[in-house]
Amino acid sequence: MLAPISAFSQKIMTLKECYEKAYAVAPVTAEKIAYTDIWQLKDKNLAKGWLPTLDANGSFIYNSSVVDMTDILGSLPIMGIADLIHPLPHEQYKITLDINQVIYDGGVIKGARALEKADLNINEKQTETDLYKLRGQINGYYFNLLLLDRQKELLQNYLELIIKRIASMNSALASGVLLKSDIDVLASEKIKLEQQLSENGIRKASMVKILSGLTGTEIDASTEFVLPAPEEELTGELSRPELQIFDLRKEQLDATLQIIQSKRMPKAFGFATLGYGNPPGSNFFKDEFAPYYILGAGLKWNIFDWNKAKNEKQVINLQQGIIDSRKIDLTDNLKRLLDAKGAEISSLISLLESDSELIEIRKRITAAAESQYENGTITATEYMNELNSEKQALINFEIHKINLAMARIEYLNICGKEIK
Repeated sequence: MLAPISAFSQKIMTLKECYEKAYAVAPVTAEKIAYTDIWQLKDKNLAKGWLPTLDANGSFIYNSSVVDMTDILGSLPIMGIADLIHPLPHEQYKITLDINQVIYDGGVIKGARALEKADLNINEKQTETDLYKLRGQINGYYFNLLLLDRQKELLQNYLELIIKRIASMNSALASGVLLKSDIDVLASEKIKLEQQLSENGIRKASMVKILSGLTGTEIDASTEFVLPAPEEELTGELSRPELQIFDLRKEQLDATLQIIQSKRMPKAFGFATLGYGNPPGSNFFKDEFAPYYILGAGLKWNIFDWNKAKNEKQVINLQQGIIDSRKIDLTDNLKRLLDAKGAEISSLISLLESDSELIEIRKRITAAAESQYENGTITATEYMNELNSEKQALINFEIHKINLAMARIEYLNICGKEIK
């Protein structure tokens, strides 16, 4: 999805600037902020596990059978005692405010908070992985624009040369020194160059539009794209976010293991009840509404769980083994990519050296052909063949130079390094 374009124009743009602008408008950047907000809310809720809980309760109970104290007391040798005791009520009414306070939870809350933090770290690192894919897109368009600019520059130079040559040939034609067919050869070459320049402009406009969308920046058609010259050493040291995700997933499993262990720890808690009822609390002999309270503390310990925790730990160990295996596999794949990219870089360096030598030779050949053509020893077609060979040598040099810069950038991307 292309980002909305801001009203901004500039004449010079670097690859790093494209990265930064694309990051700023990428949807995953907003996701990263959302992940942080989600974690903060969850962490606050987990931390509140140490705060007391307050629950309001109310109930009505009717007991069909209650203890009849008159029968029990009537058997005592005390005159009139049975008449002093009221029968226990069949109904019970109560409204309570129950307070519970965790004293020791065995590390459950701490483990849960660590698990949520591990989830946040993984999600944030995943957004970095998604941004690497975006960098790959930007690289493709950016370096293609560089190629189009260099190609345009060379084509314009040769077009100007052809136009000047045609002008001088028209003078020679008027004096009867040249034939019209000689001018037609250069005129046809002029048309070809104009067509190539037109095609170049159309392709550039299309790529500029796409790059503008990716970066959220209105890039001017005359913008100059700077050829990157990375100064970072190509050491092959890997720091890709995907590899870091594997380490973070192991931390996530460690947090899960902590929670499993905490389930087997004893739990201590305190409680209190503030109530109003009839009978009040456990005073069943008082048949009237009155306030009461209850205070207490408790201990809970799951001393045997049928090896559930043991099995869960084994699952964690197996999952950690899978993560280690996948990390090794990814590392090996990245190293193979680096080897291939390193070989490509070496090949391009060698090509550039031979390109420079070839250009010097082609220039000498073209100069000789120009002299021969002016002396009438070769045709205009033969001269144009040599001129086109020189042009192609220069274009190949520019292509190889840009491809070398791109290969170095891709090498750094594979390593997971930022360009300066």
